[in-house]
Amino acid sequence: MVIRIIISVTLLAAVIAGVMVAMDKAGFIRAGETKELQTVEIREYEGEQLSSVSDFRENSIKGPQYVDIEGYKLKITGLVDKPTDYTYDQVIKQHQLYQKVVRLNCVEGWSVNILWEGMLVRDLIEEAKVLPEARVVIFHAYDGYTTSFPIEYLLDNDIIMAYKMNEIIIPSERGFPFQLVTESKWGYKWIKWVTEIELSDDVNYRGFWESRGYSNEADLDKSFFGF
Repeated sequence: MVIRIIISVTLLAAVIAGVMVAMDKAGFIRAGETKELQTVEIREYEGEQLSSVSDFRENSIKGPQYVDIEGYKLKITGLVDKPTDYTYDQVIKQHQLYQKVVRLNCVEGWSVNILWEGMLVRDLIEEAKVLPEARVVIFHAYDGYTTSFPIEYLLDNDIIMAYKMNEIIIPSERGFPFQLVTESKWGYKWIKWVTEIELSDDVNYRGFWESRGYSNEADLDKSFFGF
């Protein structure tokens, strides 16, 4: 009888252990452990209706990019006194974050209204100590895409480099880790997968689409053609 009870208890313990392993594999957690839940995209902000992160058309030059965040660096280079390499976490955790609803207008005729969250480009470049001869800021992307702006546009306006949209981390196909939110500019200025911010004196620099005939100013109240 004693042997039978011991065997029964042993079998019960084995069954319980097996169930706990199965629960772990199924995504359940044990007492005392914490599991992060997926953030839910919001579709309304302060009474304003928002578009979905799925309401974009895929029109990047090489398709969606998937950045290995473990090896990622955001570089601030060029005409600065303190060239800097930030990790993804350093960019976010070492800078004031801001939220703003901004509509992206694409030259293809569609638009999306999104709540963006990130840091100000102004803070990033001022931290690098911009040299007096800098006139232009060139943004580089993981897929080789580039675009540029007069430095005054970025210093005089609250231009966000976003890591969140509608309160979720920007998906890879939308530009993770960072997308530039260049309000008042056509969508081709909203560079995704940003890897480098270069300060330059080359006022004649033209980015990917600008060198193909699109307006370098890209103001929404004007034609996006450069002629």
